[in-house]
Amino acid sequence: MRNPKNSWHKNDSHYGCDNDIVCEKCNTNDEGCINYKNNYIIGANDMKLAQTLIKAGNEHRKFMRQIFVSVDITAPLYWWKEFDTYKVGTVANSTSTMHKLATTPITLDCFEIDDYDRNLSLADNPKDDDGLDNLSTFEEDIIYVLENIRQKYLETKDKRYWKELVRWLPESWLQKRTITMNYENISNMYFQRKNHKLTEWSKSFIKWVESLPYAKELIMYDGKSENH
Repeated sequence: MRNPKNSWHKNDSHYGCDNDIVCEKCNTNDEGCINYKNNYIIGANDMKLAQTLIKAGNEHRKFMRQIFVSVDITAPLYWWKEFDTYKVGTVANSTSTMHKLATTPITLDCFEIDDYDRNLSLADNPKDDDGLDNLSTFEEDIIYVLENIRQKYLETKDKRYWKELVRWLPESWLQKRTITMNYENISNMYFQRKNHKLTEWSKSFIKWVESLPYAKELIMYDGKSENH
């Protein structure tokens, strides 16, 4: 960050306490200090420069691309389709549908159901709904069919059953991926997705972003307010 102007002597970041307590053990990794926390603290000078570069634009804030984040994310396929928009600067390593889909029983827990309303009616007149037209009926049917296809494949090893299992797999199927990205990627996602109608973006992902170190000062910094 300081390379362009050779201003390394102004660097005031360090490992140490992240609170206002100052004592003789400050900046030393002394286990005798009960208040000591071995965190990386961005100093006032460095933070001022960082936010100046962020405000100047992405061609100047190259340091944001060098703050790396690696995280395991479990999300439904419909969310991953949107995440795949962010190809530049991200790397993903996922669990394999090809090799592992048929190895474990298919149950409701295999799907994204955080805000699922299984009593939502599909009847023409919800007042006359007897429960047979609720989403729960569809849920039970699809899981029953998928699990039976899976068992048929295991019994017969007939790849036609495996292909049908893949074909009819709902988009709510949960997949785990290990993602490597950087603060520049995450900042773009934050501003582009924080008001998204999918709660997987606007609530779950955004909440995770806000928990990252110096998220408010770096990732969420819009250049209009002082966040340090």
